[in-house]
Amino acid sequence: MSAIPEINLVCMNLVDHLNKYKRKWRSAFVAIYCTRAFNKRWQQPIVPYTALNVTPDYISDLVRQRNIDELNRLGGILKVASILESDIEKGILGDESVITRRRVQYGSNRVHQQSPKLLHDLAATVKDPGVILLSIWGMIALCFGIKHYGGRGISDGVSICLAALLAITLTAFANHWPKTELFKLSKDRDDFNIHVQRNNILDAISVFEAVVGDVVVLNAGDQIPADGLIIGESPLLVDESNVRPHMDSVEINGSGNPFLLSGTKVINGSARMIVTAVGEKTKWGNLLISESYSSEQRTPLQMRLHKLSKFLATIGFGAASIVLAVLLARYFTGNFHDGGGNPHFVAGNTNFKEVFRDLIGIVATPVAIASTAIQEGLLLAVLINISFSAKKINQNAQLRKLSACEAIGNTTVIILDEKLKLTLDHLAVTSFYICAKHIPSSEIPKNVLQLLSQAIILSHSEASSSSRSSDGEIRNAIQKWGDEDLGLEIEEVSENYTMNPHSICNSGNSGSWIKKKSDDSLHVHQNGDAEDILEICSHYYDESGDMKEMVSSIREEKLAQVKEMKSKVHRCIAFAHKSVTEESNDEHGNPVPEVGKKDLVFIGIACLNFPCRPAVRMALEELKRAEVDFKIITRNDTLPAKALAMECGFLEDTGDMNSGEVVEGPVFRSYTHSERLEKCQKIRVMARASTIEKHRMVQCLIENGEVVAVTGSTTGDASVLKVADVGFSLGSQGTQQAMASSNVVIKDDDFESIPRIVTWGRAINHKTQLYAQFQITVFFSSLVTDVISAVSAKEPPNFNIVTAISSGKVTFAAVQVLWAKLVVGMLAAIAITIEDHAELKLLPKAKRGQLLSNAVWENIAAQSVYPIVLLLTIQFKGKSEAFRLDSGTKDTMIFNIFVLWQLCLMLNTKGFHRNFSEGQWRRRKLLGGIIAVIILVQVLMVQVLHKFANTKPLNWKLWMICVALALLTCPIGCLIENVKHFAEAFSKAPSS
Repeated sequence: MSAIPEINLVCMNLVDHLNKYKRKWRSAFVAIYCTRAFNKRWQQPIVPYTALNVTPDYISDLVRQRNIDELNRLGGILKVASILESDIEKGILGDESVITRRRVQYGSNRVHQQSPKLLHDLAATVKDPGVILLSIWGMIALCFGIKHYGGRGISDGVSICLAALLAITLTAFANHWPKTELFKLSKDRDDFNIHVQRNNILDAISVFEAVVGDVVVLNAGDQIPADGLIIGESPLLVDESNVRPHMDSVEINGSGNPFLLSGTKVINGSARMIVTAVGEKTKWGNLLISESYSSEQRTPLQMRLHKLSKFLATIGFGAASIVLAVLLARYFTGNFHDGGGNPHFVAGNTNFKEVFRDLIGIVATPVAIASTAIQEGLLLAVLINISFSAKKINQNAQLRKLSACEAIGNTTVIILDEKLKLTLDHLAVTSFYICAKHIPSSEIPKNVLQLLSQAIILSHSEASSSSRSSDGEIRNAIQKWGDEDLGLEIEEVSENYTMNPHSICNSGNSGSWIKKKSDDSLHVHQNGDAEDILEICSHYYDESGDMKEMVSSIREEKLAQVKEMKSKVHRCIAFAHKSVTEESNDEHGNPVPEVGKKDLVFIGIACLNFPCRPAVRMALEELKRAEVDFKIITRNDTLPAKALAMECGFLEDTGDMNSGEVVEGPVFRSYTHSERLEKCQKIRVMARASTIEKHRMVQCLIENGEVVAVTGSTTGDASVLKVADVGFSLGSQGTQQAMASSNVVIKDDDFESIPRIVTWGRAINHKTQLYAQFQITVFFSSLVTDVISAVSAKEPPNFNIVTAISSGKVTFAAVQVLWAKLVVGMLAAIAITIEDHAELKLLPKAKRGQLLSNAVWENIAAQSVYPIVLLLTIQFKGKSEAFRLDSGTKDTMIFNIFVLWQLCLMLNTKGFHRNFSEGQWRRRKLLGGIIAVIILVQVLMVQVLHKFANTKPLNWKLWMICVALALLTCPIGCLIENVKHFAEAFSKAPSS
């Protein structure tokens, strides 16, 4: 600016030497020059750092890259809050419209993963080798048919192509449905609540509702909901292993490292953060988008079945190659003859067109075998099975990790958390003892029962005088016991007595007295802690109701018994009384009974406990029968922990510290590793246990080959939930870190949910094994029959036939192959795997056991023999004098019996004979519907669509024969099962 005044002075000094007109021009020049100089100076930008083009993307990149230098140059967290129009103390200021605008401007906190697309499933199905082979063969048949027969030759090729198209469509839809169901289940599994400061008010919202600029309150165990910056100097210890695999815990502070990333978890500390990026703009969001949906859903069971299907495909393609080699060898050596006995091929005499046509026909049979060698039905069955069972599990829980389904079903040990709802919330009298002997309510002696009734009536009268809630809880439990178990009508019985619940006996013993109106008999009653009551008693009642003197040895024995009882229950309340005849008056003139010191008669002891929920006890028994063991690991003291275990029934009365079933955490920690491995199986209760002992117990059980499920609710339990095979977290009481580390979240914290979850987990393994048994039986029966029929053919197949069982004439056409071997198998997968009812009767599979046991393989071999013998007999003897079937009728019967046999095999697999006797058919409407559809389509293909399906209509006699031969599978299946049971029983019988 200094240059402008200097110019003005120079100009003003020259004015005197200029004439009038020049002075005017000079003044105009100076004015214009100065104006331009001032404008130029004013328009020159001041370049503070905050005036740069700072966008939300710039800030989110800064946080994601942890660029502390750029953050300091920008002005720190206060400047970031100002740019984001937020306040680090009060949060976002404004109404809901402000939040909506921010969500539109900066994005939502949801990561939109791509849902399964039907087109993708169609494309995947088209790539199936069997479909490709059939499609190619259909085009070849179409070309040859048109060339040789003109318009009439189109039918074979078109039927093959239509059948392939139908198979593609049905298979794609069958694969798409379970994927869609699984995607629906997974959409909201990461939803949880966070606490945000808005308008200076702390509020709880869904993590999906967080927006840029929100001030979020973080505590230990919380998952960080979005990218942001820490507010203040309070440090946080954060687990970043989710977004940075090689990093464990990182300290976040306001000076050196204020950057917080979405998807990480707070291990220790409390602080606040301001959100700078949400949803897909966070590093965690980018990781989620990059993960493919299908790979995430891959389970160990699916991978094992994939290996099995590859093994079967190898066998199928190997058999097809052998068939092709045999047929080619027979053809070129002249072993194929026509109807006149002349060989089809004579070297040097057969022209090229005939050879080419015969070779195309020869390749038909291996193509048919190879087309059905890929067992896609196995993978489809497990996908349907998992999606259906996962949907059932999610009725009571939230399945967070689909890969845990297999482990859930194989669980052999469940470690329970004390926060599970195992017991009722109120005390109840669980047992009554007379003379240290448990006496059922119905067997209490009459005179003792009358005295108990008096004590309960007095207790009812004292209800308003107690100031302690624990006394009121005990009194309510005793009164409920009198009403429900002893059949005492308190209001009605009270009319027969005169009582004074607040009297003081003149001997110094506090008590209450009651007088019976009918005979004026007077009784003083005292109740309270069993040890205290025993000290003031001189006599006692035995189990017969007779009064006996309590000598010192008897008193010591009873005190020891009381101490033992206290280790098993929550409270022990004793009752005592004294029948008196003498009484005096107190200072107010009220009568007071005369009772000597330590002169009461001991009646009995009522044991009070928080009773196990009836449904919990039933669930525990059910799980025990299914060979699931239980352990309680708790931070509580030994006595309450042991009482809980005994009340719920998974610790016997004999369990004590010496038996090894009850142990304290510090003691378990002091064991050597080998001692822990030895003792962990026997331990039922571990009291005063920390997370370290719980973690070591889980590791020891896993090393011993157990499949361990753990329930947990605290941040400290997160590491245990991770190391266990199955982690159950509690939805109501659990921390976010515990839920994030678990496989399943129990929504209502109710133990009754666990048996249902395990039931459907076992159903996955069991039903997958059932379908694998069905499919492999069909595969081997068909494969053996195909191979024997093909290599025994007298003539090479015609070029327009895709055969499965061929002797050189039309038998199984393409439509028949796809229907009998692909579509029926797919419908069987749905029928076997989808079932609304499941029971926890199945035993768990060994952790590293075979997918299919030796017994299953034996069953497959036994079940395959009958169809192989039956179909080959009809194939080779169908035209004989015994059967007198023409070629078309014979092939149609083979096709018909093969489909109906699969239906009967399906019933055998589902346990037809057992379920029929148990009356469970009404629950299986889907199975009945699928059977009805298969039968209807089969009838249409044989009787109506015989030209399209290449069949010949059958009369009712032949239909009855087909049905009868197929139904023989059911008694054969029963016979095989009974023989196996007999063999097992015989092998287990002791030798003489």
